[in-house]
Order: sequence, then structure tokens, then C-alpha cells
Amino acid sequence: MANELYTRTNQKIFYAGLALESWRKAEQGQSMNALALIQAEREAALFHLYGALLGLCHEIAGYYRLPDSAAPRAESFLTSVVLSAAPSQELGELVELAQSKESWVAQLLSAYAALFKPPQAGKKSKVDPTTPLITAVSLDEDVEPLAHQSLEIWRQELKALAQRFRETLSEW
Repeated sequence: MANELYTRTNQKIFYAGLALESWRKAEQGQSMNALALIQAEREAALFHLYGALLGLCHEIAGYYRLPDSAAPRAESFLTSVVLSAAPSQELGELVELAQSKESWVAQLLSAYAALFKPPQAGKKSKVDPTTPLITAVSLDEDVEPLAHQSLEIWRQELKALAQRFRETLSEW
């Protein structure tokens, strides 16, 4: 494989696709450990999507010869400070997507960061001995895990973004 920056991005997008396919198969399976397989593939897909985003940042940083172009975290590139030091259309679009909480890039970064947080025990309210029949219910405890479709959409968005950026990064 060539040692070009784009090869790592392509590789990570491909690996994310493999993890998503394995996730789909695990959902269809009837094995005893299906839930564990689904969680493992969800995390693998998220890991590779983040790696692809980082690879795209490396492509942009390498093309524009940005300082610290080999930073190990995508968040290092996706700041206003980096953009103002080395303005570019591609980096500007990524920074804007990262700062918009509703965008797929911001959601990807948030979901990836959540992989490194320890599990949280459910919140329990104090029990009042004088009212044993009343139970406190909290709606914020049931956090829905990332859906397969969401990660597939992120993968397609990242793939399209990389292809579009490469057209503008090419020297004619």
C-alpha cells in the first residue's frame, strides 16, 4: 500500500464498513453473546470512523503543510485557533461542523469521547420511609445507544466529504 496520507483515511472508512456489516450480522444472529457482539462492533465502527476523521485532518494538514500535522487527535485540528493560523476552505468546513452540536462531526466526536468515560451507576433517589408506595421515576436514565443507521450515515458523510475535499486539494 502506498504511503500517501489518503490511504489511511480510505482504510479506516473501509474498516468502519466491515465493523458495521459485522454489527448487522450480529443483530440477525441468535447467539448467546449477540448483545456483546453488537456492542463490540458498535465500538469498533466508532473507533474506525474517528480514525478516518483524523486521517482526513492529516490529509488537509499535510497538503497545507500545517505545523503539528501529525497530531494524534482530530480535536487538535478542529479549533478556531488552528483555522486562524492556517485558513483553508476544507479545514474551515470541518471546524464549523465540529462546533455545530447537531452536525454529524460533533456527534461523532462526542460519541468517541464517551467511549473513554467510565460506566455510571444509575441515579437512585432517596427513599422516604413515610411514603413507601410512591416511586421516583427518572427519564434520563435510559440512554439509547448509537443506532447502526446513524454510524452508517456518518460513514457515508465522511466518505463523501473526503472525496469532495480531495478534488479541491489536488494540484492540476
